Amino acid sequence: MSARTVPDDAAGRAEAVDVLRGGGIVALPTDTVYGIAVALDAPGGIERLFRVKNRPPDRGIMLLLEAAAQADSIGVMGPAATALADACWPGGLTVVVPQRPDVTLPAALTGGTPTIGLRVPDHAAPRALAAAVGPLPTTSANVSGLPEAGDAAVILAQLGEGVELVLDGGPARGGPPSTVVDCTGARPVILREGAVPAARIAAILDSAGVEHDLPGQPR
Repeated sequence: MSARTVPDDAAGRAEAVDVLRGGGIVALPTDTVYGIAVALDAPGGIERLFRVKNRPPDRGIMLLLEAAAQADSIGVMGPAATALADACWPGGLTVVVPQRPDVTLPAALTGGTPTIGLRVPDHAAPRALAAAVGPLPTTSANVSGLPEAGDAAVILAQLGEGVELVLDGGPARGGPPSTVVDCTGARPVILREGAVPAARIAAILDSAGVEHDLPGQPR
């Protein structure tokens, strides 16, 4: 059966929360493209995301957060990650940080690594859902190898039978993906440059007194 589609309004978000709490998959708008999400504690939920996308299981899935304060419940936010989060969240920055040793996450979420990617998106829908159900494992709403979904119709065409609910917020904003910065080592490393330019990352780190070796920044 194809997914139900509801507007991205208060009633639609409440319905999406119910679906997530019941272990279902929800497609939702973000500040770039649409994503598909599942509750972190849903049994087998992460594996379902991989199956729906036909995504290789060795590629981890990041968590979307309600706010920066939620990051400490999942990861170890050192000086670099904290400075970047303070400057760029909500927005197009993902920080990769060590998992908290006292928090057990599904192995499928991280591809077997002891790290986790975290982001606070600049869109109210994922933040509202994360506020209700906790940090939200989210990946782009498309079959791996196909274009990322920009609206509800594309999601239904690609994934309609694999998700329970589509939260329709109209056409996606588009634009570059988030910049991904690995903050797990002694010096931060940009894994993917996207919405936040490398020069801004370097300037934020400089202001925070964090050593780095980013290109074009004399040390």
